[in-house]
Amino acid sequence: MSKTIMLIHGAWLNAYSWEGFKARYEARGYTVIAPSWPLDDRSPAELRASPNPALARVGINEIIDHYDGLIRALPEPPILIGHSFGATITQHLLDRGLGVAGVAIDPAPTSGVLIGWQTIKSTFPVFLSWGSWRRVMTMSRKFFGTRFAQTVPPALVNTMYDRYIVPTPGKIYWDGLISAAGKIRWDNANRAPLLLIGGGIDLIAQAKMTKAMFEKQKQAPSKTELKIYPNRSHWTCIQPGWEEVADFALDWAAKNARAPNLLPQKVA
Repeated sequence: MSKTIMLIHGAWLNAYSWEGFKARYEARGYTVIAPSWPLDDRSPAELRASPNPALARVGINEIIDHYDGLIRALPEPPILIGHSFGATITQHLLDRGLGVAGVAIDPAPTSGVLIGWQTIKSTFPVFLSWGSWRRVMTMSRKFFGTRFAQTVPPALVNTMYDRYIVPTPGKIYWDGLISAAGKIRWDNANRAPLLLIGGGIDLIAQAKMTKAMFEKQKQAPSKTELKIYPNRSHWTCIQPGWEEVADFALDWAAKNARAPNLLPQKVA
């Protein structure tokens, strides 16, 4: 069984957002790698103060290839756990045959899956901002406190925002809109087992979208399961009670992981 885990963060966050999961998994004897996206490997405060202008040109394919290369350099294929846009990246990596098991937590919209109104509404700050496809975008504190992490008590919104939120390239939203990474092969026989986790009050990645994604993914012959937490938001990996989510994700992945094999050849 693989004892390596790779954690893949989503938009508006970087590797700092995995600090709880990482410490918890390491305490269980795993080697945990939590890389940031390209040009995102500084503290959130530093990134907000002076984001690299080149971040505006980072898109979904650059991010997928970034993690692809890191995975192939590991001594053993890892368990892949991603959140939000990182859960979409996780599914693309699994589609390439990478990983021994995958967990997609609150997965962002994926080509071929119907998107709900709340999810659409949550994209407005990017899609209604002219030139966002070539700009580094910043999340407002109001959006963070009312939609991204609406379960955070008002008195803690600024603290949580300052600790974790980073700028993100608007390009990734437009890449998703045009399916720049291509479509996932739902019936891919080489895909590792996959668990999808959703939150019943998630306004970014609605639970019904996660359920629809599960209906697509279960076409693959490998094990595919769904877990919905009724009272959890998009902030589920940091929201109080995150430990239950973290443990369920890893326990499922460890139990259902396929035997480690040689990594497949890089897709051209």
